[in-house]
Amino acid sequence: MTGPAWPIAALLLGYPVWWALGFGGLSVVVLAVPMGIILWRRRPIRVPRGFGLWLLLIAGHLVSGLMLAEMPPGTYGELGLGRFLGYAMRLTLYLSLMIMVLYLGNLTERELPQLRLLRMLGVLFITTVAGGLLGVLAPGFSFTSPVELVLPGWLADNSFVQNLIHPTAAQTQKVLGYASPRPEAPFEWANAWGSNVSVLLVWFVVGWWVYGTRRRKALAVVLIALAAVPIVYSLNRGLWIGLGLAVCYLIVRVGGRTRVTLCAAAATGALVFALSPLAPLVVQRLDSPHSNDIRAFTVSATIEAATHSPVIGFGNTRNATGNHRTITTGKTGWCPGCGHPPLGGDGQLWLMLITQGFAGAALYVAFFAGAIRRHWTDRTPIGLAGVLVMSLVLLYMFIYDGLVTPLSLYFISFALLWRNPA
Repeated sequence: MTGPAWPIAALLLGYPVWWALGFGGLSVVVLAVPMGIILWRRRPIRVPRGFGLWLLLIAGHLVSGLMLAEMPPGTYGELGLGRFLGYAMRLTLYLSLMIMVLYLGNLTERELPQLRLLRMLGVLFITTVAGGLLGVLAPGFSFTSPVELVLPGWLADNSFVQNLIHPTAAQTQKVLGYASPRPEAPFEWANAWGSNVSVLLVWFVVGWWVYGTRRRKALAVVLIALAAVPIVYSLNRGLWIGLGLAVCYLIVRVGGRTRVTLCAAAATGALVFALSPLAPLVVQRLDSPHSNDIRAFTVSATIEAATHSPVIGFGNTRNATGNHRTITTGKTGWCPGCGHPPLGGDGQLWLMLITQGFAGAALYVAFFAGAIRRHWTDRTPIGLAGVLVMSLVLLYMFIYDGLVTPLSLYFISFALLWRNPA
């Protein structure tokens, strides 16, 4: 694609290439550079309502760096390079997302039509479904990326960095009591795949069904049916809840024949699913809620730690002393599952609490809740879908980290809402 919209096309259409290179979620950081240059040359720059909240969040992140050396009670760890790198990476991502939103909002409808942006998100949905099927059929698939080859070993071997730069098809976890592969390609981990596929599904339906030709609609039905396979095999309860609430939201907000059609489609889909071989796997997952104890421990420990720096937080995550099974830390012969869970790792809300305190968490919530309030009366397909995605953001903040790719899709959805009245 030529013209000023090329960085967005490079991000969405070219994402599989970024993933294979080892950039993946960090591709938005790379592309923020040309977006920022082009944006600067196009001054004056339009900004959306509520944008000051994100600027305050970034300012709060800068101030929170003063607490990087501090250790709240119930945590441990040394002030090492990794803590500074995590802090810097998060700051860089927040700034890149800010640039991307401004860039999208300042492109005219002629330069980047809304429908073209929807279709590009639809292509990324197809990529995500393909990656999910790869995770189901070939869960052991992985390879060394070029970025991984050139990074120094001390950095490339870091577990967080590995998730970002080492392409893998699935993440294997003992969710059902045995090793279960959960699709994650082409994103950084399984929960990111779950969050992203639900957001992309919303825009795929708008771009390929609501505004689609008969041929696109037929293709959309096939692709959504295929997507059900990795969605179930992801064993992702948060994703399932999000999709269920999305259907309920649409039934309530649409009217007339659309509501009747949606109810009929939902009932038919539920019946077909209940009779399919996928249904027992869902039941088995719901009967294995072992992760609830882990989440309860880390969330309570995160809130407790945040009370010791409620305004600015601690700049980055900390490791908890012990875990939900023992007060000791680290794996042992009698407790191979013991370890030191990072605080803030079970949802963006909890991450905001430990890194930027209650003030930062409030700014994050206010930014997306404000978008819902401002656009609630927009009953166009894009308006309804955008408000739905903003609502999913507020749901997912309790269970999913926004880093790294989910936040990018949240902000593209925010930009679609902002652009829509024009």
